[in-house]
Amino acid sequence: MSNIQILKRLYKDYTKYYIGKILAAVIFSILVAGSTSATAYLLDPAIDKIFLNKDQSLLLLIPFLIIIAFTTKGISLYIAKFLMINVAEEVKKKIQMNMLSSFIKADTEYIENKHTGKYISNLNFDVNQITMMLSTSFLNFFKDGFTLIGLLSVMFFQNWRLSLIAIIMIPLASLTAKRLGKRIGKVTTEAQEKSGDLNKYLIDLFKNHKIIKIFQREKFENDRSEKFVNDLKEKQIKISTVFIRATPIMEILTGIMIAILIFYSGKLIMNDQLSLNNFFSFLAAMMLAYQPVRSLATINIGIGQGLSAGKRILPIIDSKNLIDDNHDKKEINLQNGEIEFIDVSFNYLSNVQNQVLKNINLKIIGSRMTALVGQSGSGKSTLLNLIPRIYDPKSGVLKVDGQNIKEINLNSLRKEISIVDQNVTLFDDTVFNNIKYAKPDANDEEIYKAAELSMCTDFIEKLNNKYQTKIGENGVKLSGGEKQRLSIARAFLKDSKIILLDEATSSLDSETEEKIQKALNKLTLNKTTVVIAHRLSTILNSDKIYVMDKGIIVDTGNHEQLLKNSETYKNFYNKQIYKN
Repeated sequence: MSNIQILKRLYKDYTKYYIGKILAAVIFSILVAGSTSATAYLLDPAIDKIFLNKDQSLLLLIPFLIIIAFTTKGISLYIAKFLMINVAEEVKKKIQMNMLSSFIKADTEYIENKHTGKYISNLNFDVNQITMMLSTSFLNFFKDGFTLIGLLSVMFFQNWRLSLIAIIMIPLASLTAKRLGKRIGKVTTEAQEKSGDLNKYLIDLFKNHKIIKIFQREKFENDRSEKFVNDLKEKQIKISTVFIRATPIMEILTGIMIAILIFYSGKLIMNDQLSLNNFFSFLAAMMLAYQPVRSLATINIGIGQGLSAGKRILPIIDSKNLIDDNHDKKEINLQNGEIEFIDVSFNYLSNVQNQVLKNINLKIIGSRMTALVGQSGSGKSTLLNLIPRIYDPKSGVLKVDGQNIKEINLNSLRKEISIVDQNVTLFDDTVFNNIKYAKPDANDEEIYKAAELSMCTDFIEKLNNKYQTKIGENGVKLSGGEKQRLSIARAFLKDSKIILLDEATSSLDSETEEKIQKALNKLTLNKTTVVIAHRLSTILNSDKIYVMDKGIIVDTGNHEQLLKNSETYKNFYNKQIYKN
């Protein structure tokens, strides 16, 4: 996107909704400009009437008018800044909400393709750049632009010859700013990358804190953290350095201008072509114009930062899902819940050369339990995730009760599916709310019943606040088995017709597993259940078993059939016996 396109987009989607406040800020900016110019102009009659002619009639009036001018300037500037800060924060909120909405709706594979820390940096660092552009750069553009126009008017009114000399500084300052603006965009992008790297590291640091302790890697991580912080520091120094590069140039230009003006003014005063009061009024206007000229000279740097951030943010907001939710398509007509894979192949976008699933053909019997067995990495979990369309096949068709799931309403499909994953995901919330997440409209009794069926009641009753106990980030205050049981409780509460179990009892001890297995038998009764099985109890309970190896189905049958006919299954089964 070009810079013009980004500005148009930011206006169309965000700032136009606050045009009233922006116009009000512009009006107050005009008052700031007028009062600043009035201050410079009032020096003319002050020097002429009071100091030179000793006219006492203006001795009170001019100081009073100067107080009025400064008061007007101060109040107007405050209101203008207040209005633009409010606009910027409203825009910031809206952009962040749009980004969060995009993250929430995004395909899982899209989210997995970039580290969480990078997205956090986009959400914070980049959005702040846009906020600064709106609250500071745009306000300064109006405020300092009008102020410069007003002061130039005073200067030309006092002496047009001196004014022509003074305004030479403006194009010189603009040329300097243009060169610095190109540099700031590049440096800001680099700083955003380093900010993302630091966020990535922080997430990994907190997630793996226990591992750091066990392997005694504190010094290594301390050194590594210093590198990430230092890299960001260096980029921030570069940004600040680029900003202040304009300062010595502006100071030198101003010094040269003042020297030339004093020399030329002296000549004019000596030749009676310029009065002393005109000169001081002109000089005051020119000195006051120094600040807006410097501000306008660097304003494109702030705008450049905002536009650079916009180039990174807008593609995230505009990202289109590969998995269509089909909200306008018909809802699924679920009867037996039979699932069929027809020539299904799949590979991840991050590794297109490696096919995870290769021409899979299988039929999962409705209202029965089907097991997937195989070594780690054989494609079992990926196959499971294709059923609720967490991912879509790269080729082939997946049908539920004869209906192509790509051609039905996605919400209606997922409404009929529950999943209990080996990697349990919980929220930093209460036990009660974590269970209720599966069915927001559930009443208390339904939640208590789900907890009872999943064998959660015994450990919940021992917690300090029972169901209202906060369990920490991803359930850090609970054991692995307790987290697993909460995950199972959610599946009980949803009570869907298709149950997906990805090693659902992997974190349970033998005693708890036996109880959970009984509960799962109730949960899966007369329901289509697809289970990734490592435990013997699960395998033996399955009506049909598919043996997977390196992304293909190598054998199928029930337990007895596979023991007779499949060497792969026999080896797998023997390993399970040995483990148990």
